[in-house]
Amino acid sequence: MGSYLEVWTSRGREVQLLDSERVTLGTDASNDISVESPSLSGVHAVFERFGTAWVMRDLGSRNGTFVNGERIMSEHALRDGDELLLAKLRVVFHGVGTGPRRTEAIEKPPALTPRERDVLVALCRPLVSGDAFTEPSSIRAIAEALVVSEAAVKQHLSRLYDKFDIAASDERRRVRLANAAVGRGAVVLGDLRSDQ
Repeated sequence: MGSYLEVWTSRGREVQLLDSERVTLGTDASNDISVESPSLSGVHAVFERFGTAWVMRDLGSRNGTFVNGERIMSEHALRDGDELLLAKLRVVFHGVGTGPRRTEAIEKPPALTPRERDVLVALCRPLVSGDAFTEPSSIRAIAEALVVSEAAVKQHLSRLYDKFDIAASDERRRVRLANAAVGRGAVVLGDLRSDQ
């Protein structure tokens, strides 16, 4: 048997094979796996195969998706035995060729206020262009994008430099901050592509 999901409904455990490259799950009958659950969205999540590995993505569901107790906001690589909670629906992933080993991030990002996160996304937005030596946004460009003063942007950047341990003496602090934000997962590619 290949990779499959154990879906725990009010009727008990159901085994659902992941037998195509892309499998959707939700309450709509058009899904590959259609489940009756009042807390589940119409098209709640998608499972996609990359070689022997599987990735799951929440599709903007109302009640969220959790993997092993942690809410996911973007794509998440699945490992054999991962326990998923799609709203209130319990699902266990069983995958062939996916061991229990997990890759940990070098360092998790610091806690950010919503506005600090907005500033980071605006700072990093030019990186999505794909040019090799793209500079992050200037203070003026960030201020214009967020419709705030340059002084407010400088104040947020000052706090962000502290949170990401960027030295005050560093002449390329905005570049270092953008690299740290992307490297530590505070900003992901999907953030930079949205609202363009």
